[in-house]
Amino acid sequence: MAAREPLTKVCFLYIAQTHQILHSLPIALALARGWPQFEVHLAATSQAQLDYMDDALARLGGAPVKTMLLGPAWLRKIRLNGAATPPKAAMLIANLGRLAGYGAVVTPERTTALIRRLGVTGPKLVYTQHGAGDRGGPFEPRLRRFDLVMAAGPKQRDRMVDSGLVRPEACAMVGYPKFDMVEALTPQPLKPFADDRPVVVYNPHFDPRLSSWPRWGRRVLEQFAANDRYNLIFAPHIRLFDEAPAATREAVAPFAGHPRIHIDLGGPAAIDMTYTRCADLYLGDVSSQIYEFLRKPRPAVFLNAHGVPWRGDESYLHWTYGPVLDSPEGLIDQLDAAFAGHGDYLAAQQAGFAASFDLQARPSSERAAEAIARLLEPGLAGR
Repeated sequence: MAAREPLTKVCFLYIAQTHQILHSLPIALALARGWPQFEVHLAATSQAQLDYMDDALARLGGAPVKTMLLGPAWLRKIRLNGAATPPKAAMLIANLGRLAGYGAVVTPERTTALIRRLGVTGPKLVYTQHGAGDRGGPFEPRLRRFDLVMAAGPKQRDRMVDSGLVRPEACAMVGYPKFDMVEALTPQPLKPFADDRPVVVYNPHFDPRLSSWPRWGRRVLEQFAANDRYNLIFAPHIRLFDEAPAATREAVAPFAGHPRIHIDLGGPAAIDMTYTRCADLYLGDVSSQIYEFLRKPRPAVFLNAHGVPWRGDESYLHWTYGPVLDSPEGLIDQLDAAFAGHGDYLAAQQAGFAASFDLQARPSSERAAEAIARLLEPGLAGR
């Protein structure tokens, strides 16, 4: 009997916050279930990440994958400025030998490109992305170090290719695998309120140079607390409070327990689209979650807390999907107007969503898994 060829090992690596897991875990499951020639490993740097993945795997019926907690244990305990995960670069350096043994390393973040500079050249390096927003920050030189970069839709693909950061043949437009997993985990997300008031989700970004939270956030919450027309879900990007100073957390404390304000600073529902799916209006600034919200077009309002001259700037394309406010005052009346005038923005929302996500009948996670399989075995026949 001929000896069986060893399986090609593929590492799905998680060194950042838990919210990034949803962007590549569905690809790992699709690869493990559909391509038996690959041995899929899920490697994390915190027990919380592994627990989240184990729970998701159990709820999704399992898959032939191996999970592991990367060491060393002493490094896992380090949390700079209260971060939820240990330092990314340090964990990569500590695990260079292990990563070098894989056929491919798949990651939803760009710091992993560091292993190329540190001499790890054997594994194919795959970047899945972890959002489909407009900001220019993710379009940066580290993309050149990846053998395969995925794009959710033509907007991302064209911007990466046209900028010269990604070669056309190294870019796979696969859709949005997160949608696959979210719908499988929570087919019908529940609203956190028992009454039928319209629900607004306020989703400020974490970067203080872009976010509405430092300057206007407290005033936003005060207006909802003082008015009974709307229920508010305060669900900021989880990095906003991941490393937040005490003063930031104290600003939220007076609103805890308010009957019309639901606060979630980083729980599972804050990352699995529970709130963007159940809300009636999106209130935010520059987070890519606006695009997840617009899978079902609804009113949106944007807060320009930094006086940005945004018109014509592709990094603020999403601000064409609803009114942009230059002051937080009179916010509740502005929300009323946004509901009444949503029709004025509907076509722009639909066009923006279509450019951001190339969704087809075939699940995005399967398309992404096939792109990885073809990278590792170029002669694979079509599926």
